[in-house]
Amino acid sequence: MNTTSTTTRRSPGDRETGLEQALAGLRTTAPAGVGRAALVEVGLRDAYATVESPIGRLFVAFNGLGLTEVTLAGDPAAFETSHRARTGRDVDPVRGLPAGLRRGVEARLAGRHRAPLALDWRGRTDFERSVWAKATEIPAGEVRPYGWIAAEIGRPRAVRAVGTALGHNPVPLVVPCHRVVRGDGSIGQYSLGGPAVKRRILATEGVDLDELAGLAEHGTRLIGSDTTRIVCFPTCRHARRITTPHRVPFRDLAAAEGAGYRPCRDCRPVALGRAA
Repeated sequence: MNTTSTTTRRSPGDRETGLEQALAGLRTTAPAGVGRAALVEVGLRDAYATVESPIGRLFVAFNGLGLTEVTLAGDPAAFETSHRARTGRDVDPVRGLPAGLRRGVEARLAGRHRAPLALDWRGRTDFERSVWAKATEIPAGEVRPYGWIAAEIGRPRAVRAVGTALGHNPVPLVVPCHRVVRGDGSIGQYSLGGPAVKRRILATEGVDLDELAGLAEHGTRLIGSDTTRIVCFPTCRHARRITTPHRVPFRDLAAAEGAGYRPCRDCRPVALGRAA
C-alpha cells in the first residue's frame, strides 16, 4: 500500500509572524501600583497603615528608608494632606507595615526602647536628630527632665530648644518624647494629644504620676539611698527599689553631693536644676 505524505513548508516570514504571536501571548499588564511601590521603596513617596497602640489607633507612615510619621488616626484625607504639606511627598494607604518595620514598631510600643527601628529623618537638623536619639534612651516607666537631654547632648543651655525639638518629633511613641517632663517635675506638653494623653501613656508604662506630683509639690527632684549613697531621678529603676526607711529626698544634685551622695550611673541626674 502506498502512503502519500504531504508536508506544508512555511516561509521564514510565516515563522517570524508565528513567533511574534506567541510572544504577544506572554505579555501582561503591570499592576497599577507598581510605580508607586517603587517610589515608596526609594523614599520618593510614602505609604501608611493603621496600627493599634495603648492610646488608640495610629496612622504610621513610612518609606523604604524608615518611618516618617506617627499620629492619631483620624480622617485619612486630612492626614494625607497634612503629610504632603510637611514632607513634600504624597502618601498612600496600604494594608499593613512591612514585616521589619512592624516588628520594630510593636517592640517600641511594648516599651523595648532599644529595639532597632529605621527612621527617615531627612530634612531634619542635627540638633533635632540628637534630641530625638537621646529620647530613645529613656527606658519605659522612667522620665527625665528637658535639661537632662540638653546636658546629655552637650547643649546644657538649650533647654527650650530641646522642648521645641521634642514638640516637632514626627514619630511620637516610637521616639518616646512622652518620657521627657519639665524640670519642676510637672508633666508638660505633648504633641500627640496633649498632657492628658501623655499622662495616660506614662501611667500605662508604670509611672506613678501621683507620687511624682507629690514629690514635685515638696520640691523633691532626686531620691538617694542612705545605704548605697547613690542619688537618682525618682523614676529610675534603682530609686524604685529603695525602701521607705532608706529614701533620702534632695532638691538638686548639689545638695545631694554636699551630703556625700554620688549620681547614679544609669539615670545620670547631673543636669537637674536647669529649669525646663
